[in-house]
Amino acid sequence: MDVNQEAVGHLESRRVPVDTETEAVEEDVFQEEAASCSVSPLHPETLEFPETPTLCSPKEMLERRLVLLKGLLETEEVYLRELEALLMPLKVLRASAGTSQPALSSQQIQAVFYQVPEIRDMHQSFYSGLKARLAEPSPGEAGETNFTGFDLIVGDLFLRMVNQIGLYGGFIGNYEEAVEVVRKCTHSDPRFRTLAQSMMSGNGGSQTRTKYTLEALLYKPLDRVTKTTLVLHDLLKTTPAEHGDYASLQEALRLSRSFLSGVNERSQSKREVMLSHGVRRRLMRDGFVVDAGEGERRLRHLFLYTDLLLCTRNKQATRGKQDQYRFCWYLPLAGLKLRWVADQGLSPDARLRLHAIRTKMHLLRQQLQPNANGSRGLSAAARSRKKLEQMELMLLTHSPVYKLELHSPSGKSHTLLLSSLYELEEWRELIEKLTKDNIETVPPDLLTLTSACVKLRMTQQPPLHSTRAVEDQKSLCGTLSVAVHSARGLQQPASAYVCVEVDGYEFYDKQAKTHTSVQSLNPLWDQELCLQVDGAQDLRVICVGQSDREDESVLGKASVKLDPTALTKRWSRRTLHLGQVEVTLSLKYRPHPIEPPSVTAPQSPVFCVPITELAQKEGVLVPHVVRCCVEEVERRGLDEVGLYRVSGDNSDICALKNAFNSDLRDAVTKMRSADVNVVSGVLKLFFRELPEPLMPTEMFPSLAQTLEIQDMDLRLVSMLSVLQACPQPNRHTFLYLLHHLQRVSEKQDVNRMSLMNLATVFGPSLLRTPMEGHGLLGPNLDISQEVVVQVQVVFCYLQCNNLPEAQTSLPLDTDAEETTRL
Repeated sequence: MDVNQEAVGHLESRRVPVDTETEAVEEDVFQEEAASCSVSPLHPETLEFPETPTLCSPKEMLERRLVLLKGLLETEEVYLRELEALLMPLKVLRASAGTSQPALSSQQIQAVFYQVPEIRDMHQSFYSGLKARLAEPSPGEAGETNFTGFDLIVGDLFLRMVNQIGLYGGFIGNYEEAVEVVRKCTHSDPRFRTLAQSMMSGNGGSQTRTKYTLEALLYKPLDRVTKTTLVLHDLLKTTPAEHGDYASLQEALRLSRSFLSGVNERSQSKREVMLSHGVRRRLMRDGFVVDAGEGERRLRHLFLYTDLLLCTRNKQATRGKQDQYRFCWYLPLAGLKLRWVADQGLSPDARLRLHAIRTKMHLLRQQLQPNANGSRGLSAAARSRKKLEQMELMLLTHSPVYKLELHSPSGKSHTLLLSSLYELEEWRELIEKLTKDNIETVPPDLLTLTSACVKLRMTQQPPLHSTRAVEDQKSLCGTLSVAVHSARGLQQPASAYVCVEVDGYEFYDKQAKTHTSVQSLNPLWDQELCLQVDGAQDLRVICVGQSDREDESVLGKASVKLDPTALTKRWSRRTLHLGQVEVTLSLKYRPHPIEPPSVTAPQSPVFCVPITELAQKEGVLVPHVVRCCVEEVERRGLDEVGLYRVSGDNSDICALKNAFNSDLRDAVTKMRSADVNVVSGVLKLFFRELPEPLMPTEMFPSLAQTLEIQDMDLRLVSMLSVLQACPQPNRHTFLYLLHHLQRVSEKQDVNRMSLMNLATVFGPSLLRTPMEGHGLLGPNLDISQEVVVQVQVVFCYLQCNNLPEAQTSLPLDTDAEETTRL
């Protein structure tokens, strides 16, 4: 009998149900088994592994190891089919949730399928990696220790999976509720009962299909997480100590055992610590953050319990040993006040230091690429990987810029730093939810609580991308472009911006933001953001708003899986549902090898640049500087007496111009507090400094001739025909400005700016005569005649009541639009 069979028998003798039938035609979970698992699905303290005699020779050990790996691949395929069968009704149930008679409510759907998609993705990645490794031919070089399978390295795949095993912790903690929802709805709803009792899964290449109940499929992950530890034990026994996998498998087994112990410890902890109002102290979330106390940055492991926050220092043990935690500080949640501060940016010196780290990381990454090591061997690769992990830890510590300030009623305060606005909001939401529950803290036994962290933790290691030894084929490497169009569904007018984040290696900035819109219920950006990505699999979208005299707040957030097979060089338009807020954006992806990181290049100037070139660079038809200034003027300047006629302070205008030339987001922020005449002055200066006027000089003679047409209707038709011949950016920017000036003149009783006054101000900036000697107008016009023509042309356009609408952004070359609800 092999180790796996012995362990299965041992578990069954301890009343821990283990599924061993994969070919059954029909399955179900008996009430007794499900009831016993709902209290504590796993009993790791009883998981004693029987000893297995060492095989005669390394060659026989490796042959046995190869058999184990191939058997594991087959069972992984079966398990993935079962997870797919479990997730099959999810789409239908979600669609039904929006109807008047849903089979399950949105909350019930969340309870039943909690963490299942993430577990499926984790095992799919592991399965794909293992299948690829087993399909690779052995190098077959001569040598005494070169037995069959000696060069087969899979330990990194197990480590990668075990580092995500915390997903099972959430599933196990939610299992009892999921089963209760399934049983209740099966009893009360005939439609759901039919669905839950006849779920089918294919059997690989055969035509037969296995029938399951929904409850039976929900039990599969409980069984699988136990078998993972058993397989790791068997695999370690068949791996020679000198094999390159031995240390990795030993560490993976330790982490897996620690997780199983933690599951049981959590169930014990929930029952042992009771708060005075009947709420049990339980771990809600944990993860790695940067503690900015005393002016220094330190990476810490933060644990959020039902009634308190515990900050610890992780002391990693040597391989095969157990980690330890040291107490740093704790804050009761009762009365805790939170404040988050948006991205403050990094100093130039800090950016240069981070750039140096990223450059070294990129070089090490290239050395670890397949076939890049040559004859250097496994030991050299291991050293390079260790250095890469150390540098990524440095980035993790020194790059975060988002502050989460914690203020206790006792006067104690702490500041946490995070790199991800999305992650910060997850922490903030959960902490605020717990603090609103009138928490009364029972003084903790800090020594016991800190010592238990190693078993309670759901996050095993810092989120280092370098721990992924082999990249998932579904990750992105190249340029990801995100065009953020608009948002709707805001509950009140707000100035808003959208932040997008990606995962993967930190060679480049993993975050980009749009400029801040004017206050609106339906913000509009039409701004393209480009991100260089390496190993990216997830896109996070966060919409942030700010109302009058209030701090910034997150209006909604969502996470989207990035599939390189679905993303192309054509734009793919999507509408994301971020709670009540809907954000419309487009994605496109261009794969290419990543170049070494460079210091962030300054933004190209926007003033004194031909408008066609500027519009092409920004991917729009109306430049952002024009739109932002117009929106700001219309937000708070339409009642300003002498708008566009009265000049703003020249130094302030130059400062705002320089801001637009260097950083659009910074410019918009400064514009919000600038005098409105400064904003209008910047807009006039933009048109005045165009190398070519907005209306091309070759159009000037035709426009001048249209003024000779006496019939006003015919004149306007002729002028619109000339406008239609202009390049698209010129035409749409001109129309956009004309519509704005018409809205300004509608308030002329207050601002004293009629259409003629506005034409007088803008005419000389928008039109210019051709160069002398071209003879396009016959005799050259003197300056007074030129000004008359300029003013009269703009005035005639402004008098037109049926001007075409301006199009601010280019029509994207898109595939079919998708809607993603999150």
